[in-house]
Amino acid sequence: MPLTRRDFAKRSAYTGAGVALVGSVGVLATAQGAIGTETGDDTEEGAERDDARKLGYGPLVPDPDGILALPEGFTYRIITRSGVTKLESGEFTPSKHDGTAAFAAPRGVTLLVNNHELKGPRWKWKHPVPLADGLVYDPAASGGCTVVEVHRHGGQVAEWVGIAGTSTNCAGGRTPWRTWLTCEENSDRAGENGMTKDHGYVFEVDPYDRRANRNPKPIKALGRYDHEAVVVDPERGHVYLTEDADEPNGLFYRWVPPRGFKHGRGQLRRLADDAGELQASKCYDSGGRFVDDLSRATKTGTVYGVDWVEVPDRDAQKVPVREQFDVGEITRARKLEGMWWADGGAYIVSSYAREEDSPGKPHDGQVWFYNPRRRTLTLKVLLGVNPDPSKDGPLDGPDNITVSPYGGLILAEDGEGIQHLFGATDDGRTYPIARNEVNIGTAAEPEFSEFAGVVFAPDGRTLYASIQDPGIMLAITGPWRRQR
Repeated sequence: MPLTRRDFAKRSAYTGAGVALVGSVGVLATAQGAIGTETGDDTEEGAERDDARKLGYGPLVPDPDGILALPEGFTYRIITRSGVTKLESGEFTPSKHDGTAAFAAPRGVTLLVNNHELKGPRWKWKHPVPLADGLVYDPAASGGCTVVEVHRHGGQVAEWVGIAGTSTNCAGGRTPWRTWLTCEENSDRAGENGMTKDHGYVFEVDPYDRRANRNPKPIKALGRYDHEAVVVDPERGHVYLTEDADEPNGLFYRWVPPRGFKHGRGQLRRLADDAGELQASKCYDSGGRFVDDLSRATKTGTVYGVDWVEVPDRDAQKVPVREQFDVGEITRARKLEGMWWADGGAYIVSSYAREEDSPGKPHDGQVWFYNPRRRTLTLKVLLGVNPDPSKDGPLDGPDNITVSPYGGLILAEDGEGIQHLFGATDDGRTYPIARNEVNIGTAAEPEFSEFAGVVFAPDGRTLYASIQDPGIMLAITGPWRRQR
């Protein structure tokens, strides 16, 4: 049953949805119960209170090896590095590390499924994902996933291909049945850019069973467009997906399974291409007014009601999915990126919005929370425009996201200038975890690649993350503790 504008306006009159704002201080404002940041109280009493809370882990210490600055007491280990480490088959680790999920295996082993965001034909890249026998979708495409096996006490690391011949594997999502859904952030047709098959799909990769990954099949029921991330509602079976696109801006999607469908290993690839219903979100504010773009929200704590509108042609045979709607039919957002399922809903990142590509107020990052039970989107984090990305301190362009076992969120920066991993607590403060020190530019004009693939090991002792260029997966360990 859809949530109508009248229903939401009536509900808002009772709950005050969309009007509460608390702690709107600093570059990250935060609403009550939100996950964000605020600048500390500079009074003596405030300083004592902050000290008592022991926020974060202290300042970042420069790395003499020029890889990763970490707080004192923390260390890192390089797990894979493109062009240096090798797969079981003898080829080098592919480049452009991106979205990652971690899975527990016997004897303390962690399995990491690692996307490689390689776009276009294979000849463009020195280290594409190898075309492993039986695991190739399109032999012309350069992207895919690898599976990395890491032992608890370090030492041995093994890596092999999970899927090959896909394009621009950016983010994705872990399923409740312990597989990985890898998303193509590219919708080239067969014949475009050298491709021999259509792209823009989601594929399932099983980290435990290599045979299950043979003869890759796109899950066409989830649509063909520039996918970013995906999460699965374990209670209702709905699948939520984000789209990183512009001209026009992308959409937030929901796939509703057909009646009687039961999720499980390999079940999605068995679906008919038109199974279930793919829908796009349509939002209303507390007054029942239609919201055309999520950049319209200017305060954390803003709550929008959500309706869902059916996608006319999910395979985009003639018109891209996001262009199939008239003005006023759906709600858009710039740079819809990472998602993570926790707290009974989906945390969703909008990386940034500029004056030239969004109708609302410019920002350098939002994190929304979708509550499926209430059918609402709540703005939890809002980053103001970073005035000088070349200076260490302000944050911009969040991308991959995870929920920390120590409380709050961990976000990977994919903005301009200096790049960080940072934590955001649920009482409204942030703290640094790492800074990328791999300069891929020059001394005069330094350049730092984005962080990606941020995820904790199943036991919570190790934080894995990647520096996309030159392609380095890192394991970070140290004196983790709860941030409350």
